[in-house]
Amino acid sequence: MRQRLCQLLAFCLLASSLFSSPAHAAGYTQTRYPIVLVHGLFGFDNIGPVDYFYGIASALRSGGAQVYITQVSAANSTEVRGEQLLTQVRQILAATGASKVNLIGHSHGGPTSRYVASVRPDLVASVTSIGGVNKGSRVADVLIGAVPDVTYGVANAVSGFISFISGNPTLPQNARAAATSLSTAGTLAFNQRHPQGVPVSACGEGDYQVNGVYYFSWSGAQPYTNLLDISDPVLALTALAFNGAKNDGLVSSCSSHLGRVIRDDYALNHLDEVNQMVGITNLFETNPVTLFRQQANRLQGMGL
Repeated sequence: MRQRLCQLLAFCLLASSLFSSPAHAAGYTQTRYPIVLVHGLFGFDNIGPVDYFYGIASALRSGGAQVYITQVSAANSTEVRGEQLLTQVRQILAATGASKVNLIGHSHGGPTSRYVASVRPDLVASVTSIGGVNKGSRVADVLIGAVPDVTYGVANAVSGFISFISGNPTLPQNARAAATSLSTAGTLAFNQRHPQGVPVSACGEGDYQVNGVYYFSWSGAQPYTNLLDISDPVLALTALAFNGAKNDGLVSSCSSHLGRVIRDDYALNHLDEVNQMVGITNLFETNPVTLFRQQANRLQGMGL
């Protein structure tokens, strides 16, 4: 009887190991250095129960990662946002005792993270850019030429309100500076000052490692993904600015490239990439939360 029980127990343990997903194993996302999430334009850390990186921080923490969500200006230049992020990185390092962080930035958060890695590479283990505006956005180019000054005033008010309700009312807002930073010309100038990880070719990969910092990127390429998502029609409209080039609704796939390109054609749009709106994404594509978990595990495997 005891032998049969032991055999049954061994069978159950074997079945559990075969059918359980390694992506949900304990320690799967436990990186050596803290993970720091950096939002994009008109972004925030959280507003009430809604996180900008919706459900992502908790999913990373459940696998053992130490995760921090930063708050920089909702709209401002890359350099201003970068200095704000650098201050918070120093605070995180002081609080944790870690020597470096893994920066993961979405949209404008990509170049914002790149700025910190460029000026203080000793504090950064890796930069991961998700739908990052690394070579400009044609949407920003169109807006700069078409938007009247009064609209920037409205955008500043909206940005200020976002920062206020997310608990950071003193952050400066400058929508015009943000648009300039995200334009093709603006990113070209920025890349000349901070070229690390940026591809030299039009749509290739950049250096995987520069000054001890590892660079990664991924992005979506399907502006309209879910009929229930009220933001999808807007992204389908802005996608027209790319004249048929592969894009996620706000950033072209080629512009999103940085360092090692994991993929640039997920069936996700710009907001899906961070699991917005509130988790309504493409049901037939890998869940965005899973992509973040996979990246954390990738960093873990590299000793980062």
